Amino acid sequence: MVVSSHATFNGLFSNTLSSSFTNNPRLLLPPSLSSLTFFQLSRKNLAPRRGTQQECPIYINAPVKAKATAVESSVEKVELPKGDMWSVHKFGGTCVGTSDRIKNVAEIVVNDNSERKLVVVSAMSKVTDMMYDLIHKAQSRDESFVSALDTVLEKHTLTAKDMLEGDDLLCFLSKLHDDINNLKAMLRAIFIAGHATESFVDFVVGHGELWSAQMLSLVIKKKGLECSWMDTREVLIVNPSGANQVDPDYTYSERKLDKWFADNPSRIIVATGFIASTPQNIPTTLKRDGSDFSAAIMGALFRARQVTIWTDVDGVYSADPRKVSEAVILPTLSYQEAWEMSYFGANVLHPRTIIPVMQFDIPIVIRNVFNLAAPGTKICRASPDEIGEHLQAPVKGFATIDNVALINVEGTGMAGVPGTANAIFGAVKEVGANVIMISQASSEHSVCFAVPEKEKDAVAEALRARFRQALDAGRLSQVAVVSNCSILATVGQKMASTPGVSATLFNALAKAAELKEKFNIDLRVLGITGSKKMVLSDLGLDLCKWGELQRAEGQVADLQKFVQHVHGNHFIPNTVLVDCTADSSIASHYYDWLCKGIHIITPNKKANSGPLDQYLKLRALQRQSYTHYFYEATVGAGLPIISTLRGLLETGDKILSIEGIFSGTLSYIFNKFKGKRSFSEVVEEAKQAGYTEPDPRDDLSGTDVARKVIILARECGLKLELSDIPSESLVPEPLRSTSSAEEFMQQLPQFDQDWAKKLQAAEEAGEVLRYVGVVDVSNEKGLVKLGSYKKDHPFAQLSGSDNIILFRTERYKEQPLIVRGPGAGAAVTAAGVFSDILRLASYLGAPS
Repeated sequence: MVVSSHATFNGLFSNTLSSSFTNNPRLLLPPSLSSLTFFQLSRKNLAPRRGTQQECPIYINAPVKAKATAVESSVEKVELPKGDMWSVHKFGGTCVGTSDRIKNVAEIVVNDNSERKLVVVSAMSKVTDMMYDLIHKAQSRDESFVSALDTVLEKHTLTAKDMLEGDDLLCFLSKLHDDINNLKAMLRAIFIAGHATESFVDFVVGHGELWSAQMLSLVIKKKGLECSWMDTREVLIVNPSGANQVDPDYTYSERKLDKWFADNPSRIIVATGFIASTPQNIPTTLKRDGSDFSAAIMGALFRARQVTIWTDVDGVYSADPRKVSEAVILPTLSYQEAWEMSYFGANVLHPRTIIPVMQFDIPIVIRNVFNLAAPGTKICRASPDEIGEHLQAPVKGFATIDNVALINVEGTGMAGVPGTANAIFGAVKEVGANVIMISQASSEHSVCFAVPEKEKDAVAEALRARFRQALDAGRLSQVAVVSNCSILATVGQKMASTPGVSATLFNALAKAAELKEKFNIDLRVLGITGSKKMVLSDLGLDLCKWGELQRAEGQVADLQKFVQHVHGNHFIPNTVLVDCTADSSIASHYYDWLCKGIHIITPNKKANSGPLDQYLKLRALQRQSYTHYFYEATVGAGLPIISTLRGLLETGDKILSIEGIFSGTLSYIFNKFKGKRSFSEVVEEAKQAGYTEPDPRDDLSGTDVARKVIILARECGLKLELSDIPSESLVPEPLRSTSSAEEFMQQLPQFDQDWAKKLQAAEEAGEVLRYVGVVDVSNEKGLVKLGSYKKDHPFAQLSGSDNIILFRTERYKEQPLIVRGPGAGAAVTAAGVFSDILRLASYLGAPS
């Protein structure tokens, strides 16, 4: 076990390890950090961080003082200049993730014309996670920590070799190998003990920043500039403050910085982010997002002109661009606005990052390291002139916190009782929950606060236990939990002095929430495609002007690209494709879409009336998966035909037969075909009214009715093909091969006499003509025919384009169950499709 040469190190290990090293040199540090036992150290491992290696003692056996020694005040006086000559840059892990990116960072630093520059760097991308993983593996006694550490070594070795050469490369690789050897011995000790203290974890994970800082400083030196690198554990002193937080000790840190600069004067300093030390000189970290915090603290210590946070976005957006397509980059934000947006979930900065720079009015600029042309967002204190000039809009942006639960503690016995709030939040503190927001009724009879969704159960249980007596006595009425909430924050420094902002916000929310209020679903149309053009959106199309959007922004229709777009949006949790075509080629994709987890809703009859083997394969997949396939509108448009049939079957009824008028077009024609009217005249009227297809033969052939019959037959369990359904065509034989609809309509009057005879025969018998489909379940067959029915028969009572379906079952044998209503037209078909969408939403968790 060896001590890293990069930090003054007073102790990390528990004395429980001593028995494991009886026959070996060892470093043993008790939790109190009060003593240090024997350990043999190589001279090169204790060499100074810079310069030549020096001789050093081989054995250490000395007490370690728990409190920090004072910083020496009298060394060679090289005073640290402070003020506007310094600019601070912070580069995150993504910015230094590869050798090319480190070179790019060096160019940005070199091209900054500031007199002096401090650069704060994170570990290379993913390295901090890799270091935490090493600790986890070692504590779990997983031998793979050795190979995982070798991966860390290889990553940094290859990066250094791609950027450095000569003595610089040899020097860095020597230090890197020393560090890796030290870490390997330390991790072996953790492996044996099965435990590591928090201080030791912080020491290990901080190495990524040490390595990236050294490499960047050497790349800058290679460009001929004076540059030193700083291990901020020698400068930045923090005090743990609980709840995974630390507080900087600015006074002590300033003294340490002055001493460090006296020993290492330089115009360019590359400093490690994330890591620091306690007053007892124990390595620690600034926790997650700590590199931004490091940059802000350093900016304050140097009294810098500006702190620039380099990231991979062009600045701070007015809202989450994944949720709001109209979000824009904000040129400026006040400290308070940035603080609020950060707290409420916006990807700006951690709120604590703003605190150090505020006291010295140091602006923070958020810029994109991959788009230097973008000016970014400047966060600063707004002067009165700037408020008038830049803050005309009272609302700067919106931010949200999702996955939140509201806890409401309520009761008349709370009003005027001292200590109630303290008892409530004391109970919350005991379970370690984070309170995000608090509201109290003016009458003092209720306190409502928000906590993360994952903590709601523990909080509610703790409160009910704490107030059990008050609840039983009725002084408190309830501890209520409202789950699955989001907090929407509207941020703007000028809001307080601008009347009407809240009213505008709530009006907008009311309109946007209408669908959610009625059906508790958030429905977004991410794309619409036809056979030639399609229009796509990441966040949802405005359905009031989708036609205009398709004409203006539409692209060439590509079904594969369309499906990838709507299914690849990970922000929207559930994807449903609505097929409103009558295209068999579209229906042929259903199986693959269901396999991908895409729900399907359709009025297209081709899939369920196509080849039997494909239908059975589709239904088997539907039953085996949690992906839904709804097709209510395939038979009766908006009428509940499929759902009624399924309800009968699922409740144990036995279907004997289903008979009905399934075509709204043919229902209209035969309702009008009576008296002296000719058949061709009625067909022409139906065509002009839009009831028929462009070619009326598509309706008169009976194929559409046959498809509906086969769909119902298969729902009843009959394994029939479409070819098994005899269908009586109403198209005269000689006209079936005419070249066009126009020619058909011109020749149809030639057959009016034949139709007149059929009508006359029916009327003389006191009957009416109706075109019907029949599913004879008992005899396992189906047919489509033109029939005559008595005038008191339900089929004779129709009007307009109504459909009617009669279900004869064991339960409804004497008096059939009848479903009747409009069965044709875009409006009713759309209603049927939308009904399926709402049903899907209820299946996916929306209240029914």
